[in-house]
Amino acid sequence: MMIGFAYTGVIVGAGFSTGQEILQFFTNYGTWSYAAIVLSALIIMFVGRQAAKLGYRLKADSHEEPINTMFGDMIGKAIDYILVFFLYGIAVIMLAGAGSAFYESFGVAPWLGSLIMMVAVFVTLLLDFNKIVAVLGAVTPFLVAFVLIIAAFNVFNPAVPMNEVNQYAQIDRTPSGHWWWDAITYSGLVLATAFSFLSIMGSEASKHKAARRGALVGGIIIMLLMLLINGGMLANLNAANEAALPTLLLAEGVHPALSLGLSIVMLLVIYNTAVGLMYPFLTRFTVAYSGKYKLLLAVGLLFGYALSFVGFVDLVNIFYPIFGYIGLFIAGGLTIRWVANKFSKKRLV
Repeated sequence: MMIGFAYTGVIVGAGFSTGQEILQFFTNYGTWSYAAIVLSALIIMFVGRQAAKLGYRLKADSHEEPINTMFGDMIGKAIDYILVFFLYGIAVIMLAGAGSAFYESFGVAPWLGSLIMMVAVFVTLLLDFNKIVAVLGAVTPFLVAFVLIIAAFNVFNPAVPMNEVNQYAQIDRTPSGHWWWDAITYSGLVLATAFSFLSIMGSEASKHKAARRGALVGGIIIMLLMLLINGGMLANLNAANEAALPTLLLAEGVHPALSLGLSIVMLLVIYNTAVGLMYPFLTRFTVAYSGKYKLLLAVGLLFGYALSFVGFVDLVNIFYPIFGYIGLFIAGGLTIRWVANKFSKKRLV
């Protein structure tokens, strides 16, 4: 269960918890968004499970070994470096998202909000891995509770009736304009974001079954959150499309106290994702907790802080669709391995 919560904690960062990811990839397809979410979630469950299993079998301490095992040294190295680059890029997006969240929620200047997040991530990444996993998993239940309340209120008190949501859907704001393709691409984004951490978490699992089950539980929680956030935003689609932080807008419509609570949880899940992505980035190039690890951590966060000034929404639009395609390539490799293990006499590692 802890693996499942930690997996969810890595995924539900700035783009997810604020509603921006769900809005861009799903909600603006109107009623078709539900079909898109179910399709995407099924893929997420399957490939997440395969990634954790592979990490367990290889006892991986980074994503490098699973990638090379699937694609060979030459192609694997190329994917490895691309993945590392984007992991770092998404971590930078988390710093930018923290700046936006601090400003929207508490009136704190974005530069200061990002700085606070940077310091928190730095301190956490000096802890040992098991403590990091515990930190990542702790916030997820609170996010589920808040999203459930917000979604339920908005679904039962909609500003936009369900039979009118398609009139407010802005398909031109979606990545491709095709709900099924954006669903698949989003599942690739989730896998690309979580693959490194899933590999490491899988290797740390006590049993093969624990690795599989943890990834599956995480996928189910992610689907539940996607459906809830999507339902709430569909009920307020006209306003959600104009908000930088749509879920915060929905919370404010329920009660100011709920908005405050969600703001805190949102910052915590942004922090979760930043930690969850920076750790595999660091361990790819250094030995965990060594002098080089600490130096790269400091330099990486400082450089990321500078990059965060580009802006949260702009960074989401640039990075996420491309990263999704990388994840789909990895998902293809995992699927081929699964098929080979199912239907051939000689099982792959």
